[in-house]
Amino acid sequence: MAEKLKIAILYDTWGEDETEPQPEPKRKSRKRTRRRREKHDREEIFEALEKLGHEPSYLVLDGTDKTLSTLAKSDADLLFNLTESYAGDDTKEMHVAAYLDLLGRVYTGAGPQALYLAQDKSLAKKLFKFHNIQSPYFATCYRGRLDHAEDVKFPLIVKPTSEDGSIGIDQFSVVSSVKELMERIHYIQEEFDSPALIEEYIEGREIYAAVLGNDHPEALPLIELDLSKLPEGMAKVAGTEVKWEKDTEAYKVTKSAPAEDLDEEVTSLLSKTALETYRALQLRDYGRIDMRLTAKGEVYVIEANPNPWLSSNSEFFMAAKKSGLSYTEMVEKIVELARNDRRHRDRLRDN
Repeated sequence: MAEKLKIAILYDTWGEDETEPQPEPKRKSRKRTRRRREKHDREEIFEALEKLGHEPSYLVLDGTDKTLSTLAKSDADLLFNLTESYAGDDTKEMHVAAYLDLLGRVYTGAGPQALYLAQDKSLAKKLFKFHNIQSPYFATCYRGRLDHAEDVKFPLIVKPTSEDGSIGIDQFSVVSSVKELMERIHYIQEEFDSPALIEEYIEGREIYAAVLGNDHPEALPLIELDLSKLPEGMAKVAGTEVKWEKDTEAYKVTKSAPAEDLDEEVTSLLSKTALETYRALQLRDYGRIDMRLTAKGEVYVIEANPNPWLSSNSEFFMAAKKSGLSYTEMVEKIVELARNDRRHRDRLRDN
């Protein structure tokens, strides 16, 4: 058995069912809406860490100075970072990682740079272009100001530049006329106080590549979200109806599973693209790259997800399981990656 560690599972509670009401965040539009899951991934990770012989505990960030102080005083050897926001503001997810860096703590997952680069989808797409990673042509605008524009063509998909978990994406996100485009831009700006990311809509299969590793990251077996059975006339996108609204037809007829019928060349291209994206955005330990595969075999990167969900029904674990890892073994690898990466950085600093 590996060395026994004190491991604190760090998570934020904003938006979960609480017995006491919480104050409104300073930027209401950034308030993260939590969706209840049958079992939190933190509970499953806790159980896995116990099986590995470690000493797990929970450490919660509730958006108060008190919990920041508690975090600073923690005697944990390692923090398993599951935070998705701070005080309801998901743009501050990166600041939690930066705070851990200031404290000199060892933690799992992406650092603040990667979280920033991945969250700002417009900036990420500019990096993709620099690294010759194919992504849909796009434009961004905010209240009349155009930040960036390529020669985009209808149909288009419009979404916030800095949200994840399909927040801001639904059946009305794909537009085919100037009128629909203007209405959707207005919706994004008013609802999320966010610039609108306007992308060419890529028709194709929704493919997810889980990546595990640091110096030599590995792309795990590919997972596909099957959107082929969505109701007629509904855009084939992984919007809120597909991911979260369990009572909808869209949720009931879609599922994720290991990708089938992909030849070796296409599989290699998808995996290679995922690894290039992972490196370009400086992701660490583990991540998930979302792509579209067209009927012509073209691969387009849609977005990158640092620190994706690790529940036993997540796409990441589906990929890990397909590669031969149990849930406990997957958690063990992530812990070891975090520890070894810190040792490597300490050696570089000492030299």
